[in-house]
Amino acid sequence: MKQGLFVPAMLMVSVFVVGTSEYLIAGLLPQVAADLDVTLSTAGHAVTAYALGVVAGGPLVTIATVRLPRKGLALGLLVLFAAGNAICAVAGSYGVLIAGRVVASLSHAAFLTLALMLTVRAVAPERVGTAIAVVGSGFSAATLLGVPVGVLVGDGAGWRAPFAGLAVLALAAVVLLAVVLPREAAPDTSVAAELRTMLRRPVPVVIATTAVGLAATSTVFTYLAPALSRITGFAPAAVSALLLVYGVGGLAGGLVAGRLADRSLPATVRGTFAGLAVVLALFPFALGWPVAAVAVVLAFGLLTSATTPVLQSLLLRHAGGAPTLAVSVNVCAFNIGIAAGSALGGGLVAADGLRWLGLAAAALALAALAVSYVAVPAARRQVSAAGGSVARARGRA
Repeated sequence: MKQGLFVPAMLMVSVFVVGTSEYLIAGLLPQVAADLDVTLSTAGHAVTAYALGVVAGGPLVTIATVRLPRKGLALGLLVLFAAGNAICAVAGSYGVLIAGRVVASLSHAAFLTLALMLTVRAVAPERVGTAIAVVGSGFSAATLLGVPVGVLVGDGAGWRAPFAGLAVLALAAVVLLAVVLPREAAPDTSVAAELRTMLRRPVPVVIATTAVGLAATSTVFTYLAPALSRITGFAPAAVSALLLVYGVGGLAGGLVAGRLADRSLPATVRGTFAGLAVVLALFPFALGWPVAAVAVVLAFGLLTSATTPVLQSLLLRHAGGAPTLAVSVNVCAFNIGIAAGSALGGGLVAADGLRWLGLAAAALALAALAVSYVAVPAARRQVSAAGGSVARARGRA
């Protein structure tokens, strides 16, 4: 039964909770290091452990649970997430903290995948892009609101308090989804069918586009704050305000891109990466003027978040009736791209290239655009077929 965007909106709330957990600890590292008697760099491995858990655990958990009923699986993954954050909240040692982070991360990619598949099932094919954008906006809201609030709570009540809060919020999300999600039979798919989908040529092409595209955005975003302060000369308060501008732009950009993807997915894919390449190429030069820097940061936020709904929609066009593993691997590709872009940016910064990060990122955005051209023609044919692949995915979600 179609429920408009109600179910995606409820899933967005859950994605907000899960998304907040990923980056929250980055703002609490000094407290964690002091409390657990480790160095700051060692404490930073808690971020790496979560990312590795997402990349390695996501596909494995997805394969292991591919035949389970979707509603029960969604609730179970959120309970696992709550348990991981509860472990972090009571961790008496660094090893226990890492264990809690890994436990929580195992649910991350699998839950986001499931949220996207439930979204596809809940809406009409012509609204899939918009619905995916609504769910994805949970991550934008996590960056814009969840992480800053969590860090503020941690500063006032200790670093353990935000993790305890996330555990409570995850359990509240379990109750919410238990009420709103319809009960459905286990999906009619198999591990073999999911693996065959992964081997179809367009699917790995879209996943490669995701990884390269996110590497482009991460190259600049990782060092956005120091670039704005050291080169443009913004004060710390102004930098914080500009990051808020970036977040607002990201929230709007994802929703707009979702609507555009429903109208013309090929044009939206190409327009997003072409626009991103232009904005990133302008970035080093805009840093010299405060007004130009503000405009570029806003445009950067709009286009960065636009990549999520268009790439996930493109993948669903190709994945046919067994898309779950492909979507899970694509979620992992987002994290791989972010890690690769951060590493590239770090290398350039070490070589005194902070100002010119945008040029390297623009080259990556153009590479993502070029790779996407291999997949987009097939997407055009599928759009004209009235969303047949999405319809099949809906039936098996």
